[in-house]
Amino acid sequence: MKFFVDTADVKDIRELNDLGLVDGVTTNPSLILKSGGNIIDVTKEICSIVKGPVSAEVTATDYAGMMKEAAVLAKIADNICIKLPVTLDGLKACKALTSDGHETNLTLCFSANQALLAAKAGATYISPFIGRLDDIGLNGMDLIGEIRTIFDNYDFETQILAASIRTVNHVKEAALIGADVITAPPATLKALVKHPLTDKGLEAFLADWAKTGQSIA
Repeated sequence: MKFFVDTADVKDIRELNDLGLVDGVTTNPSLILKSGGNIIDVTKEICSIVKGPVSAEVTATDYAGMMKEAAVLAKIADNICIKLPVTLDGLKACKALTSDGHETNLTLCFSANQALLAAKAGATYISPFIGRLDDIGLNGMDLIGEIRTIFDNYDFETQILAASIRTVNHVKEAALIGADVITAPPATLKALVKHPLTDKGLEAFLADWAKTGQSIA
């Protein structure tokens, strides 16, 4: 499974990239707003930090506008992935962009039918939003399972990018079901390493080592 970090905070991206935990980055208009920077400048810096795909989202809702914005975003760096909404215009733009050799990420997916359409349009990634489905009383992981089954049935190459990840359990469950990628906030990715028994065991080991009076280096 690949790990994408869902943020436009350059400091967090650099820290996780240095740890070797980042395969890519996803951004959106809300994250760009939170960063406080210009979308072109922020995205360009992110692309210089990570080698993997960096999703940059269009804000237009019509096909012509999406294609115009996509042309601007694609020029930022070679590792730009154009992020589009799962709408009819978004699917049309996806088909055109993938045909031209660009990577695409279809976002705001909430149904298996939307994912099927994205795969038919040749999307590189489809982003089902797990947490937002949980918020309205549904089980977001059920959607991941449905998409996995459909894609496997027909050997679609579109990768399932589990998004709106809220907890470490979301990451585990997505991995068990077979999502190709998860994108999560920096805090969630860093929390994956934590376990109280690990902390307790390390504390005991260090206490015993101190009693030996030895030094390895």
